[in-house]
Amino acid sequence: MRQTRIRPWHGGLVVLLVACVAAVILIGDNQPNRRSTPLPTPSPEPRGPITMVSLGDSSVSGEGTGVYTSTTNGQGGNWCHRSPKATVHMTSLPGIEKTVNLACSGAASAHVALTKQSKYTEGSQAARLRELAKSNEIEVVVVAIGGNDDPHFSHHLSACAKAWFGGPPCTDALRGNWTSTVDAMVPKVVTALKDVRKVLTQVGYDREDYQLVVQSYPSPVSPEIPEALRNLDGCPFRKADLEWIRDTAVSELSRGLREAATTVGARFLDLSRAGHGHEACTGGASAGSEWFTRLTVRWDDLGDVDRASHAAQESFHLNAAGHAQIGRCLTEFLEATTNEAACVEGADGDLHPTVLP
Repeated sequence: MRQTRIRPWHGGLVVLLVACVAAVILIGDNQPNRRSTPLPTPSPEPRGPITMVSLGDSSVSGEGTGVYTSTTNGQGGNWCHRSPKATVHMTSLPGIEKTVNLACSGAASAHVALTKQSKYTEGSQAARLRELAKSNEIEVVVVAIGGNDDPHFSHHLSACAKAWFGGPPCTDALRGNWTSTVDAMVPKVVTALKDVRKVLTQVGYDREDYQLVVQSYPSPVSPEIPEALRNLDGCPFRKADLEWIRDTAVSELSRGLREAATTVGARFLDLSRAGHGHEACTGGASAGSEWFTRLTVRWDDLGDVDRASHAAQESFHLNAAGHAQIGRCLTEFLEATTNEAACVEGADGDLHPTVLP
């Protein structure tokens, strides 16, 4: 094998080269603009438009506005009554590019959760959210659910209207066990909320990637309804029932939903006082100041066998003005940093979030 002989001047040159390289390395390490850590990983591209979604029942579907998408206004048996004037569409949060309403009138917690139950032909709202989250950047998920579980709030409200015709007050049978009824609701709401988090995790979201907000219910009626309207002309209720509904039933529902929100680490927006002074029929001869529908019957639907049973479905729900007010308060709440707040009317006549005690 041929060997290369290193001459003395070659050795000196090698030493010089090694010294120069070492100097360059040392000098380079001391330069202020040299990167000593890896470049940060670029943020992933958004999945699609930055989106706010609502899940739940009639309180967020848009029931009561009188304007519904054709596919949810009885078509093929779908009575979810989703409205372009629903709360989620009445928000104006900076950065949100799209609002989507997956709520369905009459839905219970099981219809939001990952179950095979369906409501008005529609399956799990959480499963639909999972598919939506693949092509949209979900920023906010607002959930209003629970009233159609053990409390059966709408059912009892209807029973109270029927009690106006005679018999004992409708709330006599509810007073003794309402707290335990609400307590039985809580774990069902928790399951639904956990499934909402679960589906977002399945498609790659961390908890910090979105806000999960639980919304409670406002009272649609009040003991301040004028006597002249506590009948079939608007609000057929007894005053004793109205007092209990507003002052006890709704506040207890909020208490239970606040507990559910805390359990899953969600934010909570209390609406139990949101309708005070603007309930159905409180405006007397003029309904312009009211944020809820009075007894409402679509008389034309009574002649259609498929629509007759839904002719009064809109009664005692938030109207378009009510959804706009809740949307305003929700927007301000989402922009704030507090984890819990209540929508309360301010001096300007609009709803604003106030910190809960």
